[in-house]
Amino acid sequence: MAGYDDRDGVIWMDGELVDWRDAKVHILTHAMHYASSVFEGERAYNGKIFKSREHSERLVASAQALDMPMPYSVDQIEAAKEETLKASGLTDAYVRALVWRGSGEDMGVASARNPVRMAIAVWPWGAYYGDAKMQGAKLDIAEWKRPSPETIPVHAKAAGLYMICTISKHKAEAKGCSDALFMDWRGYVAEATGANVFFVKDGEVHTPLADCFLNGITRQTVIGMLKDKGITVHERRIKPEEMEGFEQCWLTGTAAEVTPVGQIGPYTFEVGQMTRDIAAEYEALVRA
Repeated sequence: MAGYDDRDGVIWMDGELVDWRDAKVHILTHAMHYASSVFEGERAYNGKIFKSREHSERLVASAQALDMPMPYSVDQIEAAKEETLKASGLTDAYVRALVWRGSGEDMGVASARNPVRMAIAVWPWGAYYGDAKMQGAKLDIAEWKRPSPETIPVHAKAAGLYMICTISKHKAEAKGCSDALFMDWRGYVAEATGANVFFVKDGEVHTPLADCFLNGITRQTVIGMLKDKGITVHERRIKPEEMEGFEQCWLTGTAAEVTPVGQIGPYTFEVGQMTRDIAAEYEALVRA
C-alpha cells in the first residue's frame, strides 16, 4: 500500500474537497511547532459513522480546551464528515477529523492571530492490533506516566498528549508487544497508548477511573453495555499489583474496538467468555 501522502482520493479541507496529494500545509504551521491541534478518530460501519455526533461534540470541546475558536459548528462538522465519507466510496472506514492552528502572523508560542483550520480524511483500516482479537494482545508496561490533570487538559483529545504514547508504543513493538500500558503520576493503572483498559475478576468488571486520561467514547459505550447485561462495573483506582489477580482483560477504543489482552508485563490473562461476548456484542452494535 502507498504511503499516506501518496494515494488516490480526496480530503476535506476548510470547506472543500481537495485531491488527496494536494492536502498540504506550510512548514511554519503553528501546530507542527507547538502541538496546537486536536483530533478525532472514528469508524464507519455499513456506511454510517458510529457515535458520530458524540465525536464531533468532543472535537469542539477539545478545541475549546486548547483555546482554539472552532470555525465550524457540530452540525457543519457532521455534514462535512458525511460528504467526505460519501466521496471516499467506502462503507467500512476510519475517519480522521483534525483541527489545528495554521500558519499566519504569529510564529511563537502565542498564535491568536493565526487561522484555525480543519480537515477530514477517510481511509480503510482493519484490525488495529492485527490477530490479537483471537489470541489476546501482549502489552509492555510504559516507563512514562500519565500526567496530573493540573499539568495538561487531560480530557481533550489533543495531539501533544500523544507524544509519550508514540515513544512507549515504539519501545513496546521493539520488544514484540502490540502496545504499552501506562500508569498515572500516582502509580495507578491508567490506559494503553490509544485505548482504555478493562479487567475481569469473579464475574465483575474493573476499569480505571478516567480522572487523568480521556474517557473514551468506546469505553463509555462498553460500560453501558455491561450494565445493561446486569454486570457490575467498578470504575476505580487500580494498583498495578492487582493485575496478578485479574482473570481477563480487554482494551477499548475506536481503532481498537474491543480487543482481548493476553499479557501485560509479567501478568497473564485468559481470553474468557465475558471478553468474547462483549467483543461480539460490540461488533453487532456498531453494525446494527
